Amino acid sequence: MQSINISYFAWVRERMGRGSETVAVPPFIATVRDLIGWLAARDAAGAAAFAEPDRIRVALGAAMANLDDAIGNGADISLFPPVTGG
Repeated sequence: MQSINISYFAWVRERMGRGSETVAVPPFIATVRDLIGWLAARDAAGAAAFAEPDRIRVALGAAMANLDDAIGNGADISLFPPVTGG
């Protein structure tokens, strides 16, 4: 199993009930989309946070990424809702 460091922000954090966690994910988790699907199926908090996965924005390390980008062992991932300015 690979280990992933995840940080949650804004309403994603509120729905998950935590700001961050390190998880050991199964080997079939290859992309951010896979990870979000796995998190949504893991428990009720994940189901609530990731009910609309296409609304989620992601950063791998310090760089913005796409849901279909690959992740690797030890990855630092940030998951957050769309941000608007004003």
